[in-house]
Amino acid sequence: MTDNAAGSVHVLGSLRSADGAGVIRIEEHFETGIDELWSALTDSERLARWYGEIEGELRAGGEFRARVYASGWEGIGRIEECDPPRRFRVVSKDPDEPNEETMEVVLRGDSDRTTLVVVQGNLPLDLLWAYGAGLQIHVEDSPHTSPAARPATPRRASTSSNPLTRSWPPASASNPRCTGRTRAARPQLAPAG
Repeated sequence: MTDNAAGSVHVLGSLRSADGAGVIRIEEHFETGIDELWSALTDSERLARWYGEIEGELRAGGEFRARVYASGWEGIGRIEECDPPRRFRVVSKDPDEPNEETMEVVLRGDSDRTTLVVVQGNLPLDLLWAYGAGLQIHVEDSPHTSPAARPATPRRASTSSNPLTRSWPPASASNPRCTGRTRAARPQLAPAG
């Protein structure tokens, strides 16, 4: 799960098992600030433009419902931990699967460059390869990958109202980053409190 060709995404990934379940680790470097990447990963309006529809309480202890565009996955989740703009941990469950999956997202960086590390665990071993490919697709679909690496057309069915084809403004006073409060009209992942 690596691609080091010139002008392409440099996703570094690994698949392994732990305690009888599958674990995926993906790492990618982005030429954007940590606050901007945090916003792209935690603001439900921005997520809807590239990842999927997320509704609910996006704060530590909050629950949400998700529908992911690339895979069609639908399920529920809970935010276990949130430390903006550095880390969050969620637990999610597909209604058709018996076990909860875990995902930890860690951001390291500054105003110019950020490293994203995603560790997804408690996955079925027989489908680990598919989960790995899916997670790589999500990272490659991120709005902060290089334009050469992004698909020319979104992975979601093409329509004129497809939110992946529209751009959005960077985080600003009118489009705040995670500040510890959740806005009802546009929730962002926020710490408890």
